Amino acid sequence: MKFFVVHTYTGREQRVKKLLENAIAHHHLESLFGKIVVPAERVRRFRKSKPVIEERRLYPGYIIVEMEPKKEAMRLVSSIPGVTHFLGTRTSPSCLSEKEVKEVTEQIEKGERRVKAEAPFEKGESVKVIAGPFNGFTGTVDEIFTDRNRVRVTVTIFGRPTPIELDFSQVQTI
Repeated sequence: MKFFVVHTYTGREQRVKKLLENAIAHHHLESLFGKIVVPAERVRRFRKSKPVIEERRLYPGYIIVEMEPKKEAMRLVSSIPGVTHFLGTRTSPSCLSEKEVKEVTEQIEKGERRVKAEAPFEKGESVKVIAGPFNGFTGTVDEIFTDRNRVRVTVTIFGRPTPIELDFSQVQTI
């Protein structure tokens, strides 16, 4: 079996995967197919100053299908609603090399093991402190430390700019 990249409508990767799995079972073609993968990683975001873990696609609009390169299998994948085409030419889709498969697999496993933090702010953005001893102060973001979930904000205290380091949950955008 070889791995092929299938182009889908962006945002419908999970739906295409589910439809493809159902079609394989319905047509009894399990012997022609292996894994169906939607490359994604888990990301911690902050919504309304609360941490939320979401799944973010590594390659939006693409899924990876392990299958035998036979016409029957190709036809089944192409007939699924939401699938636009295989990666490669119209007559001969190109399969992924072992090296490419290994890289994608490692990237997916790495994303599953650790949750990547995503900063809810940008450098230079105006923010308001909503918790802690500086509650109510406003300032600008100087530096973001995503590995520690902290941000350095410059606020004005007694007419002087003062840098303070706060947790993501203690700050919100204005």
